[in-house]
Amino acid sequence: MEVVLLVVCSGAVPAAPIAAAQGASSAVAPQETAPQEGATPEPRSPDERVEPIDITVTATREPRPASDVPAAVTIIRRSEIERSPAKTLDELLLSVPSFGLFRRSSSLVADPTSQGLNLRGIGPSGVSRGLMLADGVPVNDPFGGWIYWSSLSRLSIEQIEIVPGGASALYGSSPLGGTVQIVSRPIANQLEAQAEGGAPGIVSFAGLAGHRWGPTAAAAVEGEFLSTDGYFVAPETMRGAIDRHASANHGTASGRVELTPLPWLKLFARGGFFAERQNGGTEFTTGSVNRGELVFGSTLRTGNSDWLDLRLFGHAQYFEQQRTRILADPTTGAPRGQEALAAVQGVPTQDQGLSLSWTIRGLSALGTHGLLLGTDLRQIKGRSNEDLYPVPVTSTTLIRRDAGGSQRQAGFFVQDVYDISERVQLLATARFDIVRNLDGDRLERQNGGATSDTFFVDRTANHFSPRVGLRISPAPLLTLRASAYEAFRAPTLNELYRPFQVGPVRTDANENLTPETLHGLEAGVELGSAREWNVRATGFLNLLDDPVSNVTVGVNHQQRQNLGQARIRGAELEAHWRLHRAFGVAAACTFVDARVTEAGTVPQLVGKQLVQDPRFRARVSLAFDDARIGTAQLQIRYQGRSFEDDLNTLPLDSYFLVDLFLSRRLSDRVELLLAVDNLLNRSYLVGRPGGADTLGQPLFVHGGVRLRLE
Repeated sequence: MEVVLLVVCSGAVPAAPIAAAQGASSAVAPQETAPQEGATPEPRSPDERVEPIDITVTATREPRPASDVPAAVTIIRRSEIERSPAKTLDELLLSVPSFGLFRRSSSLVADPTSQGLNLRGIGPSGVSRGLMLADGVPVNDPFGGWIYWSSLSRLSIEQIEIVPGGASALYGSSPLGGTVQIVSRPIANQLEAQAEGGAPGIVSFAGLAGHRWGPTAAAAVEGEFLSTDGYFVAPETMRGAIDRHASANHGTASGRVELTPLPWLKLFARGGFFAERQNGGTEFTTGSVNRGELVFGSTLRTGNSDWLDLRLFGHAQYFEQQRTRILADPTTGAPRGQEALAAVQGVPTQDQGLSLSWTIRGLSALGTHGLLLGTDLRQIKGRSNEDLYPVPVTSTTLIRRDAGGSQRQAGFFVQDVYDISERVQLLATARFDIVRNLDGDRLERQNGGATSDTFFVDRTANHFSPRVGLRISPAPLLTLRASAYEAFRAPTLNELYRPFQVGPVRTDANENLTPETLHGLEAGVELGSAREWNVRATGFLNLLDDPVSNVTVGVNHQQRQNLGQARIRGAELEAHWRLHRAFGVAAACTFVDARVTEAGTVPQLVGKQLVQDPRFRARVSLAFDDARIGTAQLQIRYQGRSFEDDLNTLPLDSYFLVDLFLSRRLSDRVELLLAVDNLLNRSYLVGRPGGADTLGQPLFVHGGVRLRLE
């Protein structure tokens, strides 16, 4: 029997090594690759455990052991993904307390525009203040910054890397709070499928097939489909005749090809399509998206430990949503008795990008240096086309609004990882970015036919982003880390040009927004073995200047504005402990104090807690895995009190949830699965826009079978 005990305070158990960084942000250096195909491993005792090195490609934008970087990296391995009850990727990541979503709800039935990523409480909003990557390619919506979590099939993921802390010095605009990266599974001769069903009305299928033709060619296809009847998002005491289950379905399909025509050259390509349809709980609260992606790249080895890495990528998508006007029943006066269509909004968007980096290792000068030089280019074009259905209507009533423009980004960066000795490492990174907003305009048409067209002045912003980090390992089981950084985020086209409405609250765009800037410090200590037991504590202080906020300017009326300054300070504590080879316990917690310190023309906001930013989040899990018996994981998650609005008048109470996962292997190829989300069926709020309370996910039970052929 094998028992493993894991305790992790702000993340998951460290990940298994990446056999090959296929499509990742850099090629794997020779000393970090897996054994060559066909190599004969050395014999081992049946009781001897292999302790592979965890590799991260996100912290330094090149593959390095996770213990060998001056950043607190959390890695979720393939094994942990497989034993999670999560139905979507964001549900899985919510087990990491430093990770957050704007409305703290699963993306399963939530509006995509509310699914912004944040780390360490850096200004939660529908627009992400963290960067999401998949094999080095941006995942954030190019127009709005939110993330389509269902577009990422969990079956295709090898590991997930979470690196909190401002990362603009490496990645440019967006990673104010940090970076999350998906690393795809290496292509192998394999066939894997998973089918599940359950309540309420949930059905899902996922598949992965791969094949290798010797060392020179490989290909894989993967896909996922999920449909659910959903649940009521309006509390029972507030429901009316218009309310129905919030339901959703999505499908994704993609393929990868890799070629190695020469020992020093690797070529790869990836393409995929994603479609999603959601109903938010009433007839006229809907959202849908169709999105396609193409990625091409190459890795050219220029020396024994040097390589040149190229990425070309593009996305094309169309997002559409309907918004409702909720009315009382005209006969009985009952609230939520009727609804009418308030607006239909369509947003076509496309983007193209290029990433080029050159890694040079092994330079000697008072120690060893690893240099990284590179550039990123990206162009985004998008428009918001909105039909309005106001009441009452006159000849001057606005019934159509089209707004949009383009954004061009260019960045140039250099990094030196300086190993002064085996125990001391210094990291220095610097990047210069240019962001241009071009061809912005807004066309409005009144009911009587009159039109007005406003053209916005082209604007350019430049930003210099430095980062320095220090890692000291004075003893084999002790590591000290510290970093200082500056990061920025340019306003998205969505914030500049697209208004939106949630419930009765309308928020206007603002074409005069300027970039946000973050200044941050962090320091931490790590004690123990990465595999057997480990304790890590990290403290951080961030000052966020000119954050883009939804500022209340009237009754049920907000506008996006740059709002003075916010201070975000806190600490993460994590630990894990493996009692035996098959049983483990993990615990993780994050404390954040995020408040407005300067508010310009809105002084009443000073001292207020940032919107949807809880002070405390925690997670505890127990895991058991024995091939002869089965797999079990019990997880408890807690989230503290937060507020829906900037004035802190609409509180969202704290809650805790219990999730359970069970599996039983019938053979090497067949495994039965059972998962329960929100085991105790706790009722909790995830939003209160305009006082319209919205419930989180209730009890979900789903189970099925997983098949593997290798």
